[in-house]
Amino acid sequence: MARVTVEDCVLRVPNRFDLVMLAAQRARELSVGGALTVDRDNDKNPVVALREIAETTIDIEKLHDSLIQGLQKHADTDEITEDDSAQMLELEESLLAAAAEGSLAESTVSGEDEADVEEAEEGAFADENVEPEDANE
Repeated sequence: MARVTVEDCVLRVPNRFDLVMLAAQRARELSVGGALTVDRDNDKNPVVALREIAETTIDIEKLHDSLIQGLQKHADTDEITEDDSAQMLELEESLLAAAAEGSLAESTVSGEDEADVEEAEEGAFADENVEPEDANE
């Protein structure tokens, strides 16, 4: 095959958009050292990828799966079971309890007693009720 045309490849992959995605994936594989299944003939990786698809020398399903894996950002995980949800609930409750204890612990760690805090608050508000002195006297 001297020239690769899209018509040769569309016989193997009917959707042209899928064809582009698959050929691009195969070209990326070739660029990182994937094994050639056809002669290169001084062709670049995208042309070699299209020739491989047209001649069906590669497995299209494997190529499709590797394309999907390459585009995924997250691996699929199993669904949450009742045991997992119970463990998560226990963890959440312990974290909330620790956070509540932590806020109380901050005031005792800083060296302040509750009485000291109350005295400071009373002193701060005590000056508000005092009438200003006359400057003329």
